Amino acid sequence: MLRYVVIALIVIPALELIVIFQMGKLIGGWPTFGLMIVTGFLGAWLARREGLKVWRQAQNQLSLGQLPGDSIVDGICVFTGGILLLTPGLLTDVLGFLLVFPLSRPMFKGWIYALLRKMADRGNTYFFWRR
Repeated sequence: MLRYVVIALIVIPALELIVIFQMGKLIGGWPTFGLMIVTGFLGAWLARREGLKVWRQAQNQLSLGQLPGDSIVDGICVFTGGILLLTPGLLTDVLGFLLVFPLSRPMFKGWIYALLRKMADRGNTYFFWRR
């Protein structure tokens, strides 16, 4: 697992630089810089709004005596997307917006559920959830 993190820490910034330079050639340096600033602010606002919505949804489920399984996974997606939106770069912004938007979030939720199920099947980690 650590090997993948190290590779990601090397490859992702290199790809981000390539995309930023190409975008700078295409639309100019200042507009590219402005685009990165705008996506950071817009992403922070959107992540906050969606995070509060997920929080209220989880509280509502708990008040009804239900386990907030889907809300927790939604929260993981929104939190990860918010962090990606605050990091400088256009590729991380695209992935961050996909994680934060409610319409594109289900494709990531399925992947997260599969990952959690795989971890539980290995026997290293225990999860209790209902679908």
